[in-house]
Amino acid sequence: MVTTHDRYGNDVLSGERRGATAPDPRAVEAARDLVIEHTVSEWCGAIVGLSGGFVELEDWRGTVRSFPVTDGFLIDGERVTLVPPQRQPPAGRARTASGSFAVAEQRARTALPSRIFVEGRHDAELVEKVWGDDLRIEGVVVEYLAGVDNLAEVLDAFQPSRERRVGVLVDHLVPRSKESRLAEQIMAGRHGAHVLIVGHPYVDVWQSVKPQRLGLDAWPSVPRTMEWKHGICEAFGWPHEDQADIARAWQRILGRVRSFHDLEPSLLGRVEQLIDFVTE
Repeated sequence: MVTTHDRYGNDVLSGERRGATAPDPRAVEAARDLVIEHTVSEWCGAIVGLSGGFVELEDWRGTVRSFPVTDGFLIDGERVTLVPPQRQPPAGRARTASGSFAVAEQRARTALPSRIFVEGRHDAELVEKVWGDDLRIEGVVVEYLAGVDNLAEVLDAFQPSRERRVGVLVDHLVPRSKESRLAEQIMAGRHGAHVLIVGHPYVDVWQSVKPQRLGLDAWPSVPRTMEWKHGICEAFGWPHEDQADIARAWQRILGRVRSFHDLEPSLLGRVEQLIDFVTE
């Protein structure tokens, strides 16, 4: 079997949403990239500007509208009052984007012989943005495969061993999928003792970004007859004629990610599991 007991748990980092029945709206700092909804117009978007008593909100199409800061706003259905962000000295130890304690003045370690492989460039960029600081401290290198179909050949060339472990993050690792069958074959083969293959259930790593970060309740549904990324861009009204358009679309999505809070727990646990495996 490819998967094991999930000792990393589910979404242990997310708290319960607060209700909207509080007598007074909660004061929230108007921080950049915070996703809010204007109560009157029902316009939903991320904060991209704050000046002159107005807050600028950018929706998932890239359209920006301005509203008076004194208007009513919602976060996850809860009424809030916007207040200007305050600069405060850091309290306690700083944390990395992954939630780990930052190590002050720590130089990156020499790369370990072990590796983490991900399917594509977008996967690698997302892992770097959230876990990059941790990976450099641990000396873990992340490489992308340009697709999982050639994983067996890559492992044959790499020759995993107890000192050269390989962790692999796979998209769409669900029962009876092509990816699942391939992973099972590799794990049952001669490299299986020193390789860990885990994955998330999404068609593409884009979906591991919480849709709320784009001002959405859920990712758009794309017909099976349409290439998924093109379908997402079409649903958003973004250009998708060539690979450059797809790359720009991904950068818009990646730009909404600031920390582990912006990712689904089904990805968080898997990446942490791989880091633990290759650094044992």
